[in-house]
Amino acid sequence: MRIDILTLFPEMFTPLKESIIGRAVKNSKLELNITDIRDYTENKHKKCDDYPFGGGAGMVMTPQPIGSAIEAIDFEHKAYRIYLSPKGKTFSQSMVMPLLEKEHLILLCGHYEGIDQRVIDLYIDEEISIGDYVLTGGELPAMVIADCVSRYIDGVISEDSLSCESFEGGLLEYPHYTRPIEFKGIRVPDVLRSGNHKDIDNWRLEQSEKLTKEKRPDLLKK
Repeated sequence: MRIDILTLFPEMFTPLKESIIGRAVKNSKLELNITDIRDYTENKHKKCDDYPFGGGAGMVMTPQPIGSAIEAIDFEHKAYRIYLSPKGKTFSQSMVMPLLEKEHLILLCGHYEGIDQRVIDLYIDEEISIGDYVLTGGELPAMVIADCVSRYIDGVISEDSLSCESFEGGLLEYPHYTRPIEFKGIRVPDVLRSGNHKDIDNWRLEQSEKLTKEKRPDLLKK
């Protein structure tokens, strides 16, 4: 899979070079490219923003550098282009697999007061938000989506790890324990050390249902 991220602040994406996603890139499971939008501006001062028509606070990212960057990366529009925006559809686990099927994603990070609407009209396939709040830019949401989608690429994470996660089957994941058996007076549940896999599976299901009911009852309604 290929993911291209367009941003004014490429240095913010250093975390994606580490840990599991970093290894996926090194092992050629994932192609991840970070593009500086300023490299495509025709302004000699590398300016990529201007005052909004109609007045108002803040600056708006201008269309030319963004449009030129997208056209250079995806001239034939074979990629699925996403603009990270608080006005977009709220990102959820159910959206991960459809995005994974796209094979090539372009994630556009806005900044300041946002981007010129004509970029959205001409180039963007979907707007996505990671929650009902406003951030200083789209860089953090882009990292969230890149991480969520990348971990489902074949060979990035074991299938066993992916099969028992929160939100799979509409439930939160059950609690996990490791050594030592006792820590500060709290012991690992006996059933997890019993060796009886049927009992363990039943306990984990009960715990998932209990946690979901306590913490996210809205999932049960769905």
